Amino acid sequence: MSSDWLSAPPAGQGGPLAEIDTSVAHIARVYDYWLGGKDNFAADRVAAEAAMREDPNVVEGVRGNRAFLARTVRYLAGQGGIRQFLDIGTGIPAADNTHEVAQASARECRVVYVDNDPIVLAHARALLTSGSEGATAYFEEDLRNVAEIVPAAGGTLDFTKPVAVMLIGVLQCIPDEDDPAGIVGRLMDAVPAGSYLAISHPGYDIYGPGPRNLASRLNELMPAKLRFRSHAEVARFFEGLDLVEPGLVRVPEWRPDSDADRANPAAVWGGVARKN
Repeated sequence: MSSDWLSAPPAGQGGPLAEIDTSVAHIARVYDYWLGGKDNFAADRVAAEAAMREDPNVVEGVRGNRAFLARTVRYLAGQGGIRQFLDIGTGIPAADNTHEVAQASARECRVVYVDNDPIVLAHARALLTSGSEGATAYFEEDLRNVAEIVPAAGGTLDFTKPVAVMLIGVLQCIPDEDDPAGIVGRLMDAVPAGSYLAISHPGYDIYGPGPRNLASRLNELMPAKLRFRSHAEVARFFEGLDLVEPGLVRVPEWRPDSDADRANPAAVWGGVARKN
């Protein structure tokens, strides 16, 4: 696997940005727009605004999903005792990235980030600010390529010890024909007992037609299609694992820190499970 992340240039200075087709929307940059970021282009903003018209709750929901990421990492590094994280579908760096939350709980945590959007590579330095006791790494790869991801991550992570596999807001980018359950299964086969799987996934069976309409509108505007799934469909990704309480629920209902967390309107299913 290439180690281009070691010398990722800043935005606007060549390198991976040359690979970006700015005329079409990409879900990582749409999310960046929803989170108030600046690493997006006109096509991304058009798609994001169109989706917001279909589901006015989407921006708050995306923030709720981000808060779920932070709560799951704190749980895993704390009660779960996890010191290694494989975060696939990283997205453009924002507040409370996985390594920041994990290393705030345990400074020795090691985190590998994986994403397939070149603009994330261009900002990889923001994901490589590990404390001296831990480590972070980033490389560009598609979630479908488990056979590439695992050995590359093995340069930083020890796969003989428990790993938390983080699939936060990414499996909706994998269509049924690419066997997302098989991808999840291969990832979990690569990690030992005591490892965890954390998933968040937009659900079309929450809050009526809004989320389904949002997905349809984005699919009209993006070449990479989204597949929102039901509670039962997301639950299948956890088969063979032991779900942590409260199970597979809307992400605001997963161990909320406050009433404000609980009140978030995210139409997203989320859960954490342990491999025994």
